[in-house]
Amino acid sequence: MTDISDSSSHLSSHEGYVIDAENAAEMARLMMQDHMLTRAMGGPVPEQTNLSQVYRVLDIACGPGGWLFDLVTQYPHIQGVGIDISQLMMEYATSLVQSQGLPNIQFRVMDATQRLDFPDQTFDLVNGRILTGFLSADQWSGLLSECNRITKPGGILRLTEGEWGFTNSAAYDTLQQGMCTLAVYRGGHSFSPHGRNVGTANMLRLLLRRAGYQQIECRAHVVDYSAGTEMHESNCQNMLVFHKLLQPFLVQMQVATQDELDHLHAQMEADMLAEDFCAIDYFLTVWGYKQESS
Repeated sequence: MTDISDSSSHLSSHEGYVIDAENAAEMARLMMQDHMLTRAMGGPVPEQTNLSQVYRVLDIACGPGGWLFDLVTQYPHIQGVGIDISQLMMEYATSLVQSQGLPNIQFRVMDATQRLDFPDQTFDLVNGRILTGFLSADQWSGLLSECNRITKPGGILRLTEGEWGFTNSAAYDTLQQGMCTLAVYRGGHSFSPHGRNVGTANMLRLLLRRAGYQQIECRAHVVDYSAGTEMHESNCQNMLVFHKLLQPFLVQMQVATQDELDHLHAQMEADMLAEDFCAIDYFLTVWGYKQESS
């Protein structure tokens, strides 16, 4: 079901990333994941009923740009900017913009763990989705402070994070709830006190409040990709590729050997193809507003 090239066998070329940001297989996976999540959540910004006064939008760690493409397609008055540390993904996203004739989207190579190269009060809305893969727990406050700086007064910061899958596959459970969460914990990306879960989603409200945002709200989303559901094939493929690409990080964090991972991956794939496979992912979107100028 999966065919990942040998380029997944080396560690990330960008320090702190759990998966190589310049990997072509990761780019293809993120494209699939972007559109799948947006569809499952009911649109790019389903919680915002009126975006008529939102003109400039930033997507942080945008990957190949799927969320921005969906946003601007639905709201063509918006000027969208996507940033990512991956040169490969920014070149690909830029080529899509040019081929589809979308002058109101631009992409820039930028490291979101550093000061963002934008003037103060540039954006009406700043979006970030699944940032745990490159942000350490200690880096969140710095990024959200930068988000506050570049957001216009009254503007919105919205963040979406998830907790990894809950399934009836013993192999999947061992990989997700055991090895992956422990590796993320050892790598410094987790807010969990013990490494048994990622723990970022439940921290978002506090992180936004500490960054100075007000009127903070949240909305939960469920992705059911059990056998027979609309999301089954696409998200199973997403998870199989993800776990293959994550293997070097798990070995580096010393949570498993390569032989153990190969065995679990093969069993997980077989379990996903079973008629009684059941699986749910949970995501939480939290958003807040920058204080209006006095």
